[in-house]
Amino acid sequence: MSNKIQQNTAERIKMLKSIHLFSTMEESMLLEIAKTLIPVSINKDQVLFENGDLDYALYFIVKGRVKVHVGSHVYAYFEKNSYLGEYSLLDSSPRSASVTAVEPTYLLRFDQKDFLNLIDKQPDISKSMLQGLVHRLRDYNTLEAELTKKNVEIERQKNDIEKQRIELEALNSTKDKFFAIIAHDLKNPFSTVLGISELLAREFESFDPESLKNFISQIYKYSNNTYNLLENLLQWSMLQTGRMPMRPAIINVVDVIQENVDLLTGNAKQKNIRIKTKKCTSCYAYVDINQITTVLRNLLSNAIKFTANDGEININIESNNGYWTISVKDNGIGINENDIKRLFLLDSNPTTIGTSQEKGTGLGLILCKEFVERNNGKIWVESKVGVGTTFFFTLPKR
Repeated sequence: MSNKIQQNTAERIKMLKSIHLFSTMEESMLLEIAKTLIPVSINKDQVLFENGDLDYALYFIVKGRVKVHVGSHVYAYFEKNSYLGEYSLLDSSPRSASVTAVEPTYLLRFDQKDFLNLIDKQPDISKSMLQGLVHRLRDYNTLEAELTKKNVEIERQKNDIEKQRIELEALNSTKDKFFAIIAHDLKNPFSTVLGISELLAREFESFDPESLKNFISQIYKYSNNTYNLLENLLQWSMLQTGRMPMRPAIINVVDVIQENVDLLTGNAKQKNIRIKTKKCTSCYAYVDINQITTVLRNLLSNAIKFTANDGEININIESNNGYWTISVKDNGIGINENDIKRLFLLDSNPTTIGTSQEKGTGLGLILCKEFVERNNGKIWVESKVGVGTTFFFTLPKR
C-alpha cells in the first residue's frame, strides 16, 4: 500500500473515530469501512440528493457545508466532521428531504451494499454501529427536549404578548374615557358656573334676593358636582398609575357611614330626602379607610341624585360569614336591566340624568368596584325601574 493511500486511510479512520456512530468500533473494523468509502465532491448550490431519491448511503462531510431542506424550508445544516443519512444503511425508503451544498463540499459516501457486505463478513460491526445509533438517538432526544422547552417558552411569551395586548387595549379604553370626561363633564359645569358668575358680576344690582339665592345655589351645585368629579378623577388616575398603595386597618364601618351622611346632608336637604342608617355597636372591618370612604360617598351621592324630592334612603349593615354586607337603598327612578349589566364597565358605562338634572360620568361606580375588590370584597346591584335601586358591597371583618 503506497504512502499516500496509507495516509488517506489513516485520516479516514481518524475521522470515523471522531463520530459517535463508529466511536466504539475496533481499529480493524474501521479499516474495512475506510476502504469502502467513495469520495464525492459537489459545488455550491449543487444537490447531493433530492427528496424522494432512492439514494441508499451514509455521507461523511470532510470539508464544506450542506443544508437539509424541503423546498425553501431548511431543517438543518451539517459541516465538517458531521454525517447524515445513517438510516439509509438499513432502510431502503426514498429520501425524505433534499441536501444541497451551501459552499463547495467534499464528502465520503458509505453505500448500503458495502455496509451489508461488511456485516456478512464481520457481524460485530452491526453491534458497534447499534451502540453508535443509540448515542445518536440520545442526542436527538436531548435536542427534542430542548426544542420542547423552547416551544414552551415561546408559548409563554405568546401568552404574555397577548396579555399585554389586552392590557394595552384596556389602557386605550381608559385613556379614551378619560378624555371624554375632560372634554364634556368638566367643560359643561365650568361653562355654567362661569356664565352665572359673569352675569352676577355685570348685573348684580338688578337681581332681587330670591334670584341671587337661586344663582348662588346653582353655582354651589355645579361646583360641588365638579369637585366630586375631580376627586374621582384624581383617585382613578392614581389607581391606574399604581400610585395608590393599600393601607388596611381596623375601622368602625358605622363611623365611616355617618361621616359621609354628615358630608352629604346638605345635598339631601335640598331635595327633602331622609337618610336612615342602621345602628351597629361592633361593626369593625379590616380595610383601607380612604378607599371605603370613597365607595360610600359615591353610592350615597348617587342615591341622592336619583331619588326624587321627599324620597328616602336607607343604609343597612348585615353580618355574613366573616364579612359585613353594606347596602345603600333608595326609592328613586331605578335602573333598567340592560344598563345594570354595563354599570361597572369603563368602555360602556351608562350615565343617567338625576331627578334634579344632576349629571354624572359613571366613573364613581368604576372606582367603587375597583376599591371594593382591592379590599377583598364584592359589589353588586339590584334595581327596578320606578321603584328604586339597592347597591350592596361586602367588607372583610378581619
